[in-house]
Amino acid sequence: MDDFYRELILDHYKHPRNKGTLDPHDFSYADENPLCGDQIRIDVRLDEQNRVKDVAFTGRGCAISQASASLLTEHIQGMPLEQVKQLTKADLLELLGIELTPVRLKCALLSLKVLKAGAYGLEGATYSDEE
Repeated sequence: MDDFYRELILDHYKHPRNKGTLDPHDFSYADENPLCGDQIRIDVRLDEQNRVKDVAFTGRGCAISQASASLLTEHIQGMPLEQVKQLTKADLLELLGIELTPVRLKCALLSLKVLKAGAYGLEGATYSDEE
């Protein structure tokens, strides 16, 4: 079963879903993992019912961080904002489907940290994918 999830992670890394930016967006947040340099920015546009209408991410880093962002953005399509705010580490790890070392765990959780910070309206970093 681990092979299936490894293939899924590689597929999302090589062919990321929702890669890009949204303009306009209802919220955007960017951050990085200072230990390894992984960077993620997530933009979200909501519909009239406060559900995720569109979501996009940019970033660079290891396969785990980028695949995690791709899987997460795919997962939240159509989700109410309040449900997005309730997503947990366990939810994201279930999407990934593999055991991770503590170092890789930080890579995997960066996208969730960025998404939730944006959903809660925190001020984000000024990271640009063109840097």
